[in-house]
Amino acid sequence: MIVVALIGMLAAIAVPVMRHQQQRVQNGRFVSDLRIFAQAFETYATRNGKWPADASPGAVPAGMSGELRDGAWTVAQTSIGGQWDWDYKSLSFTACIGIHPVNLPVAQMQEIDRLIDDGNLATGSFRSSGSNYYVYILQP
Repeated sequence: MIVVALIGMLAAIAVPVMRHQQQRVQNGRFVSDLRIFAQAFETYATRNGKWPADASPGAVPAGMSGELRDGAWTVAQTSIGGQWDWDYKSLSFTACIGIHPVNLPVAQMQEIDRLIDDGNLATGSFRSSGSNYYVYILQP
């Protein structure tokens, strides 16, 4: 009985720790992908003197097929859920990378924001832009 109780207590401690670690890995992967994509779009803009045209969610913007990692932009879901979306002059920003729909707790999205900039989803370069839609702003 004591052994069973000890195993139960260890499991009760280990499961939340493992979930938190899994969330940290998920967040880190997302931020890494986001930075890689942002750099690809910025490289494109530098080479061509303009941003790529707007594209549908999950679709590679015209001219970007050689810039984005093979298949990483068009995957069914990002590491946090939702799809990548290139937004050019379609929101209140000139150029941004969108991610939607994302159905994670706000606290986890704030943690991602802390990894990117200020931890506030209403300010900075990573923001909430409506229900389950987040953007990484490259040019306001």
